[in-house]
Amino acid sequence: MTLDRYASAIDGLDPEEGTAESAELVVTDDVLVKAFVLAPGGEINPHEHADSTNVFHVIEGEPTVIRDDETETLAAPAVVLNERGAIHGARNETDRRAVITASLCPLP
Repeated sequence: MTLDRYASAIDGLDPEEGTAESAELVVTDDVLVKAFVLAPGGEINPHEHADSTNVFHVIEGEPTVIRDDETETLAAPAVVLNERGAIHGARNETDRRAVITASLCPLP
């Protein structure tokens, strides 16, 4: 048995081009951590959490991260803080998959 929840959670994720798939890594009363695999052209649509902080961890690839009016292409490893109420998302403009984890807390 391993303490790692990442490998087994994304093992079955294989999104088609232009799409993204996700898996929950941790769900408690306090925090949600999800992994997102973005195929080339895949996207996490921009959205906001009015009462929660969201932190992206770029694990693999080079996604373009969106926060409010800013965009930046980041190479793994990278960490992006999305403050409460910030519009945030990501898209994969490369020809290789990108993997991001997102931690959300506190839960709404």
